[in-house]
Amino acid sequence: MNSFAQWFWLLIWWFLFFAYLVILFQIIGDLFRDHALSGWWKAVWIIFLIIFPFLTALIYVIARGRGMAERQVQAVQQAKSDTDTYIREVAGKSPAEHIADAKALLDAGTIDEAEYAQLKAKALA
Repeated sequence: MNSFAQWFWLLIWWFLFFAYLVILFQIIGDLFRDHALSGWWKAVWIIFLIIFPFLTALIYVIARGRGMAERQVQAVQQAKSDTDTYIREVAGKSPAEHIADAKALLDAGTIDEAEYAQLKAKALA
């Protein structure tokens, strides 16, 4: 049977392994996000990550950590901007455009005054 200490250390090692994988994927993502770094340097970093994974990850975070953080912030800001743009496009028309469309329907005789008032109230809500 396993003792509590064995389970505890197993848990610690799994946590450290998972943390290492997170850092490794962050490094690989950062390598491909950095457009200023040539393809040869990216290949060198990846080769060293395969051969000496822990040492290379530590050196990468120390040497390129500040730029890594800046590129991450830029990526998050770009994603937020893209999301906001998408939401604005999908959300549809402004209330003024909805009212103008309803007025055009009223003028064409497609809807009556009560329906126009209902559409106008819905657009302003």
